[in-house]
Amino acid sequence: MKHALTTAVLAAALGLATGLAVEPRQSASFVKTSGQRFTLNGQKFTVVGSNAYWLPQLSNNADITKAFDDLKNAGFTTLRTWGFNDVTSPSGTYYQLWSGKTATLNTGADGLGRFDTVVTQAKAAGIRLIVPLTNNWQDYGGMDVYVEQLLGSGNHDLFYTDSTVKNAFKNYISGFVGRYKNEPTIMAWELANEPRCKGTTGATTGSCTTQTITQWATEMSAYIKSIAPNQLVAIGDEGFYNQPSASTYPYQGSEGIDFDANLKISSIDFGTFHSYPEHWGQGSNVVGWGTQWIKDHAASQNSVNKPVILEEFGVTSSYNPSSTYTTWWDTIISSGLTGDLIWQAGSYLSSGTTNDDGFSVYPGEAEYTLQTKYAAALKARA
Repeated sequence: MKHALTTAVLAAALGLATGLAVEPRQSASFVKTSGQRFTLNGQKFTVVGSNAYWLPQLSNNADITKAFDDLKNAGFTTLRTWGFNDVTSPSGTYYQLWSGKTATLNTGADGLGRFDTVVTQAKAAGIRLIVPLTNNWQDYGGMDVYVEQLLGSGNHDLFYTDSTVKNAFKNYISGFVGRYKNEPTIMAWELANEPRCKGTTGATTGSCTTQTITQWATEMSAYIKSIAPNQLVAIGDEGFYNQPSASTYPYQGSEGIDFDANLKISSIDFGTFHSYPEHWGQGSNVVGWGTQWIKDHAASQNSVNKPVILEEFGVTSSYNPSSTYTTWWDTIISSGLTGDLIWQAGSYLSSGTTNDDGFSVYPGEAEYTLQTKYAAALKARA
């Protein structure tokens, strides 16, 4: 999801300053794949849960505990949260500091020490994490910071092709992934959140195609596997198709994503897709378009025989979320799609509600009750 940065001033975070030192509890084994399923200790593992990009930014450990308790009480198994935050001047919690062309990984209490706390709390709650490693959009740094700092160019797609930029990203991967490579709580790494040829500014070289991103995904996923062979790898993309004659852009390949080609990459363990029909020009048929979008990805899942999850989806209040989500969840279950993560389940914390970007649902609301019901139904599916 493309979202706005929070403007809250974050207090100094408390966390572990070095690698994790946590007694193994509920995550002693790594999640694996078997055909179109995820497995844990040889049994089916259902990926169902939420996104919470804001979680590592919380300065109160009790609030992090509360957020994970809410997820656990909803019957969720999985949370997706950001593994990136690039800055050019220190502020709040950040993971990588850029000074000119030099990037430094922040392993202190306001950096990966804070992420250590998130992992520790997830482990205690029995929640597995999916962690994207950079962002297509400018929120929390992302690809454009690499390009600007190293090349001084605004062409977003150079992130995928320039060797200097790719090596810098590999450096970050080596430090971040290497720190947690033996931690089963981290179910999967994602190459990026919503990679596209264009970023926030829209500036590109004009030469980016679906092959550009497929080649980049092949290289980077293999690199992660070389560091952390026991953890799963996905792309973190929106699941766009490459059918140039299609009538709507999510199917046309114009954004640089070819879902079917990417799912076939040997070092990609499962597919991801997102669904925001009202923001993708489908406001006149949100429910129907989103339903077909799910069915199409379930068909791709079946064809390639790998798991596929709808890892972000949401509609605003104008589109009757309860009714829309009910139809979509019914379709997920009936189509055989492997799993889903809503954008996003919120919590009531000491500072108030977690960030609401128009899609958040909170305990006690109708949509929250529904997602709890469907989490149980998805886990009960044969």
